Amino acid sequence: MTAVVQDLEEARSSIKGIKVVDADTHLTEPADLWTSRAPKAFKDRVPRVIMRKGTFNMGSGESVDDSGESPVWVVDDAVILGPAGGYGVVNSVNEKVRGIDFMDWSINDISPAATFIEPRLAAMDATGVWGQIVYPNLAGFGGQAFSSVKDLELRNLCASLYNDAMAEIQEQSNGRIMGMALLPWWDIDATVAEVERIHALGLKGVNTNADPQDQDGPDLGDAYWEPLWEACSSLGLPINFHIGASLTQASWYGKASWPSLDLERKLALGSTLLYLNNARIIGNIIYSGILERYPTLKIVSSESGVGWIPFALDALDYQVTETAPHALDILSMKPSDYFRRQIFACFWFEGEGLLDNVRRLGIDKCMFETDFPHPTCLYPDPLTKMAGVLAETDYESRRKLLGGNAATVYNIDLPD
Repeated sequence: MTAVVQDLEEARSSIKGIKVVDADTHLTEPADLWTSRAPKAFKDRVPRVIMRKGTFNMGSGESVDDSGESPVWVVDDAVILGPAGGYGVVNSVNEKVRGIDFMDWSINDISPAATFIEPRLAAMDATGVWGQIVYPNLAGFGGQAFSSVKDLELRNLCASLYNDAMAEIQEQSNGRIMGMALLPWWDIDATVAEVERIHALGLKGVNTNADPQDQDGPDLGDAYWEPLWEACSSLGLPINFHIGASLTQASWYGKASWPSLDLERKLALGSTLLYLNNARIIGNIIYSGILERYPTLKIVSSESGVGWIPFALDALDYQVTETAPHALDILSMKPSDYFRRQIFACFWFEGEGLLDNVRRLGIDKCMFETDFPHPTCLYPDPLTKMAGVLAETDYESRRKLLGGNAATVYNIDLPD
C-alpha cells in the first residue's frame, strides 16, 4: 500500500462517526415547483418554464441570440427571470465538468441530485454527508430577482410557495435537506409574517437581500428593519447572507474582470471577488449596531470562505478607533468581538492555513460546505481532502467544524 493511499485511509478514518452537515448547497428548481403548488387563479402567473425566442446567457440572463428558441423561467408571461438552465456542473451521469460548458446546459443535462429528493439523498450518502443546507438559484441568492414582479400579491406568492416547497422537501427527506426560506423583503410586515410562518413550518433559517437599497428599499441599517431582527432573534432563526445576494453583488460572472479576459477567466475571477464582497456585509452589520441591539441574533456569511475574515476583523477594529471613534458610543465591544459572538462563516476549498484562520475566528464560528452542484463545488469526494486538512486537530474540533456547529446554528437535531 502506498503512502498516499495510507494517508487517504487515515484521513477518512479520522472523521468516522461524524454526522456531516454541508452548510451551503443549491437547488436547481424543478419546472413545476411553483405551478404545482399555486392556487388555481395563479397557475398561469407564477414562475414556470416556457419556450421563448432567443438564447439566454446564464451569467446575465439576457438574450444573446434570437435565431432560435430556448427554455426560460417567466412570471406573468412578460417577466423573464432567467434561462431554465441546469445551474450546476455535475452532469446527468453525475460527473463534474470543469469550465463553462455548463452555461449551455438545460435542466435535463444536470444531475437529478441537483433537483430531486431521492437522488440528492443518494448523492449525500455516497459522499458521506448526512445533511445539507439548501439555497435557491432562480430567485437570486437573496430573493432579489422577484423584485421585477410588479404585482405585490403575486410577488409575495412567489416567495411563500418556494418556502412551502422547502418545508415539503425537508419533511420528505426526514430532515436531511433543509432549504433556507426566501423573505418578501420588499414589505417588512409581510417579511415578519413570513418569518413567523416558516418557523411554524419547521424551516431552519432565512436568507434575504443584502442590499435592498438597490431596489427602492431602505438599507439594512435603517430602523425599518428592526422588526426583522427582533423576529429572527426571538425565534432563533439565523439570517444568511449568501454571496451574490443583491444587485450590488451580482457580479459573479462578467463584471468583475477586464474585458480582455476570456469567459473562463472571467468566471474564475468573478467568483473569487464575489467571496470578498461579504466583507462589506459583515462590516456594515457590525458597525450599524444591529448586533449590539440584538445580542442573540445569528448571522451567517455563506459561501464566502474564511481566510480573509481575520484580516477584515483586524481592519474593522483598527479603523473604528482611528477614524470613527464616536461609533464606540453605540458599540460596547470591539467589532471583532461581535463576530465571535454572533457571526458564522463557511469554508470548503481552503487548505494550508485553514486551521490557523479557524482558530483565530473561533472553532465554534466556522462550518463546512461543498457548494454542490455549483462550479466551485467539492465533488465527487468532498470529505477526503477536508479530513486531511483537519487531521491535525482533535476529534471534537473536527466534529464541530464538519457538522456540530451547523447543528447549533440551525437548531438541527442530529441522529446518534
